[in-house]
Amino acid sequence: MTDQPLVLGIETSCDETGIGIVRGHTLLADAVASSVEEHARFGGVVPEVASRAHLEAMVPTLERACDTAGIRLADVDAIAVTSGPGLVGALLVGVAAAKALAIGLGKPIYGVNHLAAHVAVDQLEHGPLPEPCLAMLVSGGHSSLLRVEDVTLGVTPLGATIDDAAGEAFDKVARLLGLPFPGGPHIDREARSGNSIAIDFPRGLTSRRDLERHRFDFSFSGLKTSVARWVEAQQRAGVAVPVADVAASFQEAVCDVLTRKAVDAAVSEGIDTILIGGGVAANSRLRSMAEERASAKGIRVRVPRPGLCTDNGAMVAALGTELVARGRTASALDLPADSSQPITTVVA
Repeated sequence: MTDQPLVLGIETSCDETGIGIVRGHTLLADAVASSVEEHARFGGVVPEVASRAHLEAMVPTLERACDTAGIRLADVDAIAVTSGPGLVGALLVGVAAAKALAIGLGKPIYGVNHLAAHVAVDQLEHGPLPEPCLAMLVSGGHSSLLRVEDVTLGVTPLGATIDDAAGEAFDKVARLLGLPFPGGPHIDREARSGNSIAIDFPRGLTSRRDLERHRFDFSFSGLKTSVARWVEAQQRAGVAVPVADVAASFQEAVCDVLTRKAVDAAVSEGIDTILIGGGVAANSRLRSMAEERASAKGIRVRVPRPGLCTDNGAMVAALGTELVARGRTASALDLPADSSQPITTVVA
């Protein structure tokens, strides 16, 4: 018999239906059903399509996770579900499913913050989080720097994107280059055969004046526009666009800004560990540049394996087990889905 909580996590904030089952810091199941192919022809996620896909995938994904973990639903100690931020229709599907399970099984429910879950998931791979640590979350909707003292109580935002998030910029630039959606993996692949200094793309919010007002904030809108203008100029001149060079130069600009600001924030806060999470954390150049720059300052970098960086139920379950283990108060059964749930609210 173990006293480590067994928690089922449900993630439906965007286009992945994720069910994770975790006991303590041990991942027992991570079942994901993605609707990304249904969105690819639109060049981005369509909220109504995502919601319907979650409805269709919920029960089969739940059954697959339980089979993989070798448990019955009645065995779990609690249900954790992403209550925000995310697409409100998609969130509602997960929250409704979690409420049904909580009522039917007589178990507590925890409506958790999607971004805090991206921080907590690293515990499944590298053990307990150092307290404090600096989390850099980079995804399609978020680019944030966070000071994490205790992931179950809340985190302190240090900086965030003021326009396009990094992942959003990857998707838009990929579309300019004729690469499939989602753009991140395809740009990463193309960049490996390209020259990262072929084109000098701008680094947003890094001028002296910007650093006074937005030291730890990010902006990728100007970079995206600069890439678009460069590509259009090539096309007008009848010159073939060097896709690999554009991808490598764009990727270098994004990773340069992200890692530079993350290391600066860690040094400023006196923190010796940087945790990178979110879908863009799977980017190979971001990982290598972060390691290089952080180690030069005596800072460790922790990054979950790529499968745990993208949206999944394991991360929700990982945060859920931590909440149960630390005796945090569960959510009420009238728990709402909050598309703009602030990072300072870990449990709704």
